[in-house]
Amino acid sequence: MAASSSSSAAAFLAAVVAISLLASPSSASRRSLSGATTNTEFIRTSCSATTYPQLCYNSLSAHATKIQTSARLLASTALDVALSSAKSTSAAMIKLQQSHGLSPRQSAAMLDCVEELGDSVDQIRQSIDEMAGARGAGRSPSDFQLMISDVQTWVSAALTDESTCNDGFAEMAGETKTVVRGKIETIAHLTSNALALINAYATLHH
Repeated sequence: MAASSSSSAAAFLAAVVAISLLASPSSASRRSLSGATTNTEFIRTSCSATTYPQLCYNSLSAHATKIQTSARLLASTALDVALSSAKSTSAAMIKLQQSHGLSPRQSAAMLDCVEELGDSVDQIRQSIDEMAGARGAGRSPSDFQLMISDVQTWVSAALTDESTCNDGFAEMAGETKTVVRGKIETIAHLTSNALALINAYATLHH
């Protein structure tokens, strides 16, 4: 009887241990979870210094694995996100501009806006290409400063174009104005955040 009880106790203990092992993440899993937490916290902390921190975090946290804790990759990814938004909005506005029901004034403003967004897309794309060279080995401090200055200039110009586009609808009324300005403001906010992250990256090399 004692032997039976001992056997039952041993079996129970083995089951508890097995359940515990299944329930507890492996050391590799814990490292992975820890890394993910560190990466997202890096993004959240970095985004806190931008003008639109919640939008910054929401737009970049999905890329935490790629970004890790790299200020360069964070800034580059922010540019990628702004470029994607600008391209999709530009395409949507071209389609909207070709639709019926727009007043001549609205149509003219839309055409101007599409042109300005096209310039913005080109400037952000130039910035992305230039940032890609920031990781090149052997780049001198003066070369880096020239590169980052060009990037800051282009992103600032893109932001100006987006603001100009938005201003073109300022005195209009109706649903078209609301839809267009909402989309342009999102792009401008993303671009503003990207510029702030680029500036933060630049300060690391002073």
